[in-house]
Formats: sequence, C-alpha cells, structure tokens
Amino acid sequence: MTRPGDPKPPRRITPLATPAFAPPAAGFPLAQDALVTLVRAALDEDRAFEDVTTIATVVSARHARAALVARADGVVAGVPLALAAFHLLDSHVEIRVDAEDGTPVRRGDTVLFLSGSARGLLSAERVALNFLQRLSGVATLTARYVEAVRGTGTAILDTRKTTPGWRALEKYAVRRGGGVNHRPDLSAAVLIKDNHIAACEGDVALAVQRARTHAPEGMLVQVECDTLLQVREAIRAGVDALLLDNMPDHALSQAVQIAKGKCITEASGGVSLATVRAIAETGVDRISVGALTHSAPSLDLALDFE
Repeated sequence: MTRPGDPKPPRRITPLATPAFAPPAAGFPLAQDALVTLVRAALDEDRAFEDVTTIATVVSARHARAALVARADGVVAGVPLALAAFHLLDSHVEIRVDAEDGTPVRRGDTVLFLSGSARGLLSAERVALNFLQRLSGVATLTARYVEAVRGTGTAILDTRKTTPGWRALEKYAVRRGGGVNHRPDLSAAVLIKDNHIAACEGDVALAVQRARTHAPEGMLVQVECDTLLQVREAIRAGVDALLLDNMPDHALSQAVQIAKGKCITEASGGVSLATVRAIAETGVDRISVGALTHSAPSLDLALDFE
C-alpha cells in the first residue's frame, strides 16, 4: 500500500534504450528481427511491461544479480530467446552465458548469470524460462533417444507433430540434442501415407507414379508400409525411402533385408525409450519419434536471486 507522500509508482517498466545484443549463433532458425518480434510478443502476452507486482514492490533503481540454474540434468536449448527477453526489459543488463545451446548440464549448473535492473529480471523471468524450459526439454529428450541407439548407426528423427508456430524452434532443439530433422513441411518431400494410398484406389504403384510426375524433379519419395507385401510393392514402384509403420521387430528385420541396397528404411510408431534400442538393432537407417516434440517434458530450470 502506498503511504501518504510516497511517489506514485510508474505504470510501465520502460527500458532506458533500444536493446543491442549479439545475434544468435549459426544454426539458430530465426533471424534477429524475427527473434525479437517473437519474444516481444511473448512479453506483451504476459503484460511484462505492466507487471503490477514488481512495479509496486521494487524501487526502480534497485540492482540485482541472479543465476539461471538447472534443477535437473539435461541439454540446453533456447538461450538466444532468453537473452532477448531479459534485454527487452533491461537494455543494460549484463549476462554471462555459461551453457550455450546444445550444452549438457547437470543439476545445479549455472546456465546464465545476470546482473541488472531487479525489475527487468523479475518481469522477464517467466517468458525467458518458458522458452528455455520447453526447448531444453525437447533437446534433453532427443539426447536420451540418441544415447539409447548409440553404436547402431541409426539416426533419430523428429516429425511434424510440433507446436503450431514453434516448429522451426522445436526442430532446432532436436538438432541441439543430437537428432536429425525429418521434412520441415509438406512441400519438402513426398510422403505417401495410408490415406493417400486409399485415395489412389489402394494402388501403391499408381501413387508413386503420380508423385514422380507431379513433384519437383529429384524430390525424395517415401511410402508408408504396414506389411511386407507393401514393402515389396513400394520397392518395385521405385521409392527412395520406406516408412515402416508399427511393424514388430521381426518384420522390421525382414523389411530391412528386402530393402537393402534399394532404398532408405525408417521405422515409426510405438517408439519409446524402452523399445528404441531393439528397433535400431533391426538395422533400420532411421527411427522417427513424434514424442521428441509432442511429449517432451520441460527441463526444470529456475532463476535464483542472490
């Protein structure tokens, strides 16, 4: 409560100058302008510049130091977004980055160390953590799958099962976790699935022929197969890759032998950390895992003031 004679607190937190910070490192999917636009929209959604609790309780000149720390083991991703959030609330904030994107961290490790306006740190905290925790969760889960198949030669791929508007960021986090990106969108490759085949009178060869006729020259053509009969039909049709969907391991092994030297093999469906090693040991080239992006738990991170 304001006491008589106390100055009335300002209604907004206003940075002293236009923020200037280093552009994200190579490989980050957003240009700096797009990054700032996204983060500013997140801050506006949170009404971070009108943080009534912080404005009412913290004097504007208060300086603070804080560490953003890992409270669980994982892999960091999303640091450029967190940096932008803090800079947009305090253009003079000083930040030491102890863990760049792709860095494994253990519980208790410092990811960022910050020194600046207490108001800015407090008001940017949640948005910065939302970006970091979500993307680090994707990178962490990906790293666990990659580790589970280590030594088999099988690549771990993501899917298009991503958060709308966040696909580029989530697929970036998969790469930081050691995974490989599948097609980024529907225009990047041909993937003929069961419903496409049904719409082509159930004729795999016809679907592949139409794809070769209408898709850009040289574009990868992949067909989803549920049975070994479909595997043989797809190979006869001249596909570049097979998507072996929900096949038991013994059928996967047979499919790999049938396709050997003819096309790429990719397993999908029913993949978990408990099953992925056995799937990889069938000899498939790739395993696609929707859970990397649609079910990754956020990595536990926190901002601790000194």
